[in-house]
Amino acid sequence: MERQTEQIMKTRATKNRDLTKGNVTATMLCFAVPMILGNILQQCYNLADTWIVGRFVGPGALAAVGSAYTLMTFLNSLIIGMCMGSGALFSISYGRKDFRKMREYILSSFVLILGMTVVLSAVSFLLLDPVLRLMQTPAEIYGMMHDYTKLILYGLVFIFLYNYFAFLLRSTGNSVAPLIFLGISTVLNIFLDYVFVAVFHRGVEGAAEATVISQAVSGVGIGIYSFLKEPALLRGRRGPEEGNERTPLRASVMKEIFSYSAATGVQQSVMNFGILMVQGLVNSFGTAVMAAFAAGVKIDTLAYMPAQEFGNAYSIFISQNHGAGRSDRIRSGTKSAVCVVLGFCVIASAAVFLLAPRLMGIFVDLGEREIINIGAGYLRIEGACYVGIGILFLLYGYFRAVERPKISLLLTIISLGMRVALAYAFAPVFGVGAIWWAIPVGWLLADITGAVLMRRSGVRPVPS
Repeated sequence: MERQTEQIMKTRATKNRDLTKGNVTATMLCFAVPMILGNILQQCYNLADTWIVGRFVGPGALAAVGSAYTLMTFLNSLIIGMCMGSGALFSISYGRKDFRKMREYILSSFVLILGMTVVLSAVSFLLLDPVLRLMQTPAEIYGMMHDYTKLILYGLVFIFLYNYFAFLLRSTGNSVAPLIFLGISTVLNIFLDYVFVAVFHRGVEGAAEATVISQAVSGVGIGIYSFLKEPALLRGRRGPEEGNERTPLRASVMKEIFSYSAATGVQQSVMNFGILMVQGLVNSFGTAVMAAFAAGVKIDTLAYMPAQEFGNAYSIFISQNHGAGRSDRIRSGTKSAVCVVLGFCVIASAAVFLLAPRLMGIFVDLGEREIINIGAGYLRIEGACYVGIGILFLLYGYFRAVERPKISLLLTIISLGMRVALAYAFAPVFGVGAIWWAIPVGWLLADITGAVLMRRSGVRPVPS
């Protein structure tokens, strides 16, 4: 049966990219481009909310949606991290051509992460008010932020569906299908945002409803597509050669999935928990700073998105080659990845630094000079330091791909821990600028630690 399954997978080679063959740099770039475009589209969910709410409702609503975005990013990160960790195991099995094990991983991870998503959704609804108070949400926007977040929470299950099947498809070399479903849902989201907010005047609730509907389209759609296009991996039963038995749900496999994926899930959640703590400190400086930070973070995230998604593509490249035992491609791939990410980050840094006020003007009325000036200050500090986060994305992806996800978690703790500690220590004395500078300092320390650990573990990015 495994030979039959392998043959089926080989017949899909025209659509699924084998990352263990071909020119290293070209292979990574071709695989990464749909992922980069896809994550840019994913950010458009929130960019659409931010732009339309800021223009048609006002600065208060912009601050509420921006702060809620930080909270939801934290919640989503645990789900996405679990899917990402499972995806690494899928890629390693795919590289080894061990499709029986891959099917067991797929079943176990789906049951595990779906259950965690249901629990996370229930807990989030119960603790929403205490969390908003902990975030020091100003009274004038508390109601809007509560209403927006409560509706957005209904979309967590669709976040799971999309990301689970996206990482599954990418593990087999198919990075195009996730892009297509994101493109459809993004266009739908922007259209519904405008209709619900600008035409029907439903305010932040309309923006939330548009986002959830669009997430449902992408999540359910990619799930149906995966079952239709990958029956050899997603079928419930094995073939005649294996006794027509159902793919088993083993406790040992479930434990392995949890151990591996939890480290990645915790890494992603720790990353965004640190951002959430910074958001609480930002909120204490008032609505103008909140609005500036909300717009600035959107621009910031979009600017280094190519480096982030290239890091994810690099991770899948490494995991497939790790499974196939291709250490030569791992070394040359890492060297190429560093060069590509440095190029991405230098270009993004120059653009954001030079165009910071104009970029802020996309989301904020030009008459709101205080908000634009605060946001431009944030962007110029972060924009000068994108190389730091770009290298960190590669380190995260590398250690996750070679079955050392706890090192990725350690680097995240160092980066975010230093960011939070410095921000809370110096912001009361030096103002919001101290919050902005704490972020690149955290990146730098994590980069140094990751490079040292890579060397000491005997793993070198280039031949010595």
